[in-house]
Amino acid sequence: MDCKDQTKAALIISHPGHELRVHHWMETSKPLVLVLTDGSGSVNRPRLSSTITVLKNTGARSAGVFGRFSDNEMYEALIRKNMPLLCGLLHEVVSILEQEQITLVVGDALEYYNPSHDLCRYITGAAVEIVQRRTGLAIRNFDFSLVDRPDACPPELRERALWISLDESGWERKLAASRGYPELAGEVEATLRAYGEDIFRKECLRPVANNAGIVNPPSEQPFYERHGEKRVRDGVYLQVIRYCNHMQPIAEALWEHALRTA
Repeated sequence: MDCKDQTKAALIISHPGHELRVHHWMETSKPLVLVLTDGSGSVNRPRLSSTITVLKNTGARSAGVFGRFSDNEMYEALIRKNMPLLCGLLHEVVSILEQEQITLVVGDALEYYNPSHDLCRYITGAAVEIVQRRTGLAIRNFDFSLVDRPDACPPELRERALWISLDESGWERKLAASRGYPELAGEVEATLRAYGEDIFRKECLRPVANNAGIVNPPSEQPFYERHGEKRVRDGVYLQVIRYCNHMQPIAEALWEHALRTA
């Protein structure tokens, strides 16, 4: 499926740097970009400036929601299940999508790897649902993997996915942008070693249901729980974010709020 005719696109990501996975799509679609956190991590070092450079070089533009929370603030919001704050964020995203008359939304996939990534998927799906119901706009909702290989796509979605093939110059620009993102240098090189440079010649955006956060529960203990247990043992965090105790109730509350609001 071709995506070059999409002129009102938005990219919604949880952390700065995720845009590198869809670098060429950004070059061709010039999306409005929303970033939920500043990517500061537990060490509190924001990396928004590097993403601003990527946006400038691809012709994309930032939205009003851009590094709204530190990662520590997001952790607290999830631990406390701070629904007033999260619903407020949801409605900010809704307002942006409505005002910009967005018809194509791309965002982080639900992968049970990082709770902020999954929250981004919950927020994105709920926002698209609200805007569709309010306005009657047909908004296409897509995700992309941050954990799997860049062209990962379930067989049943392959025909409906958006596939972006990079020419030589586009591929070189993507590699240069990725390697030129200093805060992610280690992650970028690890990914290149794991998959090789050629894997980045193709980008895949998969269609996703607006309510994916409540209809696709994890089949095993999420990675973020196992990682969180280690971080608690190391003294970095006081409490582990759990799917059943935190993320599932948040996903359900956001979706129910979306249905009531719309």
